Amino acid sequence: MQNFSKGSLEDQVVQANPAIEAFGNGATNRNYNSSRYGKFIRIHFSEKGKLVGGDIEHYLLEKSRVIKQGAGERSFHIFYQITTNKKLKKEFLLDDDIRKYHFVSQAEITVPGMDDVEEMKVTDNAFDIMGFEPNEKNDLYKICAAIMHMGEMKFKQKPREEQAEVDDMIAATNAAKLFEVDVEQFVGALLKPRIKVGTEWVSRGQNVQQVDWAVGALAKAIYARMFAWLISRCNKTLASNPEDSSHWIGVLDIAGFEIFDSNSFEQLWINFVNEKLQQFFNHHMFILEQEEYQREGIQWDFIDFGLDLQACIDLIEKPLGIVSMLDEECIVPKATDSTYVDKLNNQHLGKHTNFQKPKPPKGKQGQAHFAIVHYAGTVRYNADSWLDKNKDPLNDSCVAVLKTSSKTNLIYLIWESYKTEVDREEEAARGKASEKKKGKSGSFMTVSMMYRESLNSLMNMLHQTHPHFIRCIIPNEQKKSGVIEAPLVLNQLTCNGVLEGIRICRKGYPNRMTFAEFRYRYAILAADEAATPDAGEASKKMLDKLTKSNKLQLENFKIGKTKVFFKAGILAKMEDFRDAALTIVITKLQSTCRGYLAKCEYQRRQRQTYAILQVQKNIRSWITLRTWAWYKLYQRVKPLLVGLRSNAEVEALEKKIKEMEENQKTENDSREKLKEELRKKDQEFEDLKNNFAKEQREKEKKQKDIEALNEKLRDEERRFEELQRRSGDKNKEMEKELKSLQEKHMTEKHELETSINRKIAEADEYKRQLATQKEQFSELQQQKKAQEIANEDMKGQVEMLNTKMERLDEQRKNALEELASTEERLNAEKKLKEEAMKAKRKQEAEYKQLLDQFELLQNTHKDSENDNKRREAEIAEWRNKAHEDANLITKLQINIRQLIARIEDLEEELENEQRSKNRAERQRSEAQNELDSLHEQITEANGQLNAQIHLNKARQQEVTDLHRELEKRNIKSCS
Repeated sequence: MQNFSKGSLEDQVVQANPAIEAFGNGATNRNYNSSRYGKFIRIHFSEKGKLVGGDIEHYLLEKSRVIKQGAGERSFHIFYQITTNKKLKKEFLLDDDIRKYHFVSQAEITVPGMDDVEEMKVTDNAFDIMGFEPNEKNDLYKICAAIMHMGEMKFKQKPREEQAEVDDMIAATNAAKLFEVDVEQFVGALLKPRIKVGTEWVSRGQNVQQVDWAVGALAKAIYARMFAWLISRCNKTLASNPEDSSHWIGVLDIAGFEIFDSNSFEQLWINFVNEKLQQFFNHHMFILEQEEYQREGIQWDFIDFGLDLQACIDLIEKPLGIVSMLDEECIVPKATDSTYVDKLNNQHLGKHTNFQKPKPPKGKQGQAHFAIVHYAGTVRYNADSWLDKNKDPLNDSCVAVLKTSSKTNLIYLIWESYKTEVDREEEAARGKASEKKKGKSGSFMTVSMMYRESLNSLMNMLHQTHPHFIRCIIPNEQKKSGVIEAPLVLNQLTCNGVLEGIRICRKGYPNRMTFAEFRYRYAILAADEAATPDAGEASKKMLDKLTKSNKLQLENFKIGKTKVFFKAGILAKMEDFRDAALTIVITKLQSTCRGYLAKCEYQRRQRQTYAILQVQKNIRSWITLRTWAWYKLYQRVKPLLVGLRSNAEVEALEKKIKEMEENQKTENDSREKLKEELRKKDQEFEDLKNNFAKEQREKEKKQKDIEALNEKLRDEERRFEELQRRSGDKNKEMEKELKSLQEKHMTEKHELETSINRKIAEADEYKRQLATQKEQFSELQQQKKAQEIANEDMKGQVEMLNTKMERLDEQRKNALEELASTEERLNAEKKLKEEAMKAKRKQEAEYKQLLDQFELLQNTHKDSENDNKRREAEIAEWRNKAHEDANLITKLQINIRQLIARIEDLEEELENEQRSKNRAERQRSEAQNELDSLHEQITEANGQLNAQIHLNKARQQEVTDLHRELEKRNIKSCS
């Protein structure tokens, strides 16, 4: 173990990975260091590009690996690392043989090429650089050791009882000691957890299977919460000031698509996440592609390639989908995995193209209950234990015991936010409002709900970035270099969406070149057209020529504003055409070069022949002159002619020297003049330099003012960005709450559908009654129309009130139309009805003003109005009654659910009491039988005893008689 030290921020960012990998990575058949969780790492930078911090988020931790590993796999590395340290093994009461710990030794315990001793040193050193305290590191190792001890806790069934008991206390004692809790309380919470029934607390007995399940669930929950704490602690070390962070780079590392022989709940979620990421990839990459088509002015029918996967995504996440029905089944009383599968088949089989009946298993394949058609292939899913995995039930009593540990211990810190039933009761007793926490403590949160929430958060973040995609491919499963297994690679290309991307690529124009590049590369195919000065025009003419020569088809390419776009495979054809043209040109060039070289060789040989003849001629001339007397005289006189040439050269040099002296004098005069001019220029330069320095100082002053203003501007921009970020966070929270409310609304709607259907018959009856009332109201309307005719006659007789009557008639017609419209929309538009009532009351007031003048009309109208009011009152009464019935239905449903829950509790208690009663009856019957047997034995013994007493008395009498006989004989002998 290394001493505590703390590294630089750069070192901490680098060392965060090995620290987390030890707890989150494990060995699989394909990868000895496979991440069994998804992580999103962000590295933050300042405006100047300096590293200022980082943070990590994690998703979908495979916590089931803590208690179970498949063949050829290994659990998380940390379990095997701590067993290599003798000091830790002694401190944590661990045995030397790791095979003795079932949780971590179900398959492989070593990994080729991985030294756990060295890896332990790397992990411990990473914690030191990350600034972990020694007690924090020790607590992490301690909890891992305690989980290993939990795997060795053995239980057995009590004879003739539905209750388990501890078979061996050693492992439980070791685990409790490392957790620093009371072992009796810890074991008692596992064997007899306390549950609240009504207002009373009772202890519920557990059989061996239930206790084993509780131990496994608790171990997984402890590890998951410890891992979450580790991520949070690393984030605390890497945390940056939000004001310092201007940019960030994120890396998302998540498991790829999984198709195993047996696929369960975990594979469904991993594959669902990959469906969402593939949809994001399709949407992002090909939306950008199509936007480029639009910029280039290419005619293109917009295609949302993300919709190709939407059907499968809707099947999984939408209401009445696989996840929604699973969440619903988790709250239905007495629901099982079988009922869940039956509901899925009834809802989707034969109705949804992505939901299929699984094919019979082949080879090593396991049993499957349904199949889903994903983009990477059809996956067969086994739904065993899905309800338990989704509910992830925890033993509240065990958590309460773990929270009795010291508040400085890590085991307490990871459970501090979890509210047990006891905690909520204590808070209620203190008058505190129970805060709702994520998990089962506040409101019922399934694993699917938490996964969906974190997935939505991840997708929202990805949609705000400019992503780049990296696909990881392993060439073979033997971990050998230079070996490629084609089926394995092809399967990975299918699963990671590369083939999906290629399929979509082929629908568009994946290859493109700028006009200049196209002309430069393919000018050989149309040399005359390529000579056009404008690259765009040249490219169009070249493509026209290729089209007319039937080398290309019009649908195989598109010409944009700056680029030429080609369908998949067309560019390869263009390269073939270019190679063929180059072959012709190169052949001609080679022929020309060979001809030129042949001509050069011919000319060389001609020059060589001429040179040979010339040399022969010169040799023959030399042989002739060698014996000629005059030539000998010439050779002797020639050296004497050199002296005459020397005198002439001396005179020429003296003349040249005089000229140079005169030139030197002239140059000296010119130099003096230039020096004087240079002094003047230097003075002018000094003056300009001073003026420039002055202007420079003024410029620097203004520059400082500008920098100050720029700094203020940057501060304002940072504040604005912070406000934008906070606004974005608020918007995300509001969207999250809105989505949660929508999901809750859909769930409640689904639950109420059954009860609403039961009231349809009553609603139909109400409708029939309303229809009768509408008929009566229609008759009243006819009477009103007749009255209107009478009113028209009266208006003709009363000319002085003609204007008022026309206005009144118009208003009454409007009122009648509004009333008729209101009656037709009575069930759906209550608000419009109230407005009509207001208009009607207004009309009544106007009618009262004309009461003296139109008494007959007012009386008739009043009768009609009273009848209308009576009908409306009846309708309102029926509506109120319907609302009351709906409220009553809701209350009854709530009461029914409560009663069902209470009945289930009572049934469970009754079953427990019945079992206790049956056990007591059996014990009483056995005791009665034993008592009867004892009575028979006692009676028999009494008979034997009486016979023995009688025999003893007879023998006693005989002895007495013998004594008397003896005394008589003694007396006789004495006499």
